[in-house]
Amino acid sequence: QVQLVESGGGLVQPGGSLRLSCVASGIIFSANGMGWYRQAPGKQRELVAEISSAAITNYGDSVKGRFTISRDNAKNTVYLQMNSLEPEDTAVYYCFARRGLATYWGQGTQVTVSS
Repeated sequence: QVQLVESGGGLVQPGGSLRLSCVASGIIFSANGMGWYRQAPGKQRELVAEISSAAITNYGDSVKGRFTISRDNAKNTVYLQMNSLEPEDTAVYYCFARRGLATYWGQGTQVTVSS
């Protein structure tokens, strides 16, 4: 059974930082591309960042230069370091794992940026 468990969300002031973590089980972690999507109320889900099994990264335009994705294969964990947070970053953040045609999702973690 595949499980992706996110943590690290919460309330932060504009300009602040958060680090999200996603621990995976039930998959060969090192063989999977990993990443994060987010969905704000009334908006479509959008790609935040992804990292391939070869550690090649890709970012959504709205987070480039502010967010950094990384992975630790020994811990089956993918991270999202979020700096210079803006109110527009408020959303539920979902971790995903992808290999071939198979995609698995976490339950999501809320990030709220507000003063």
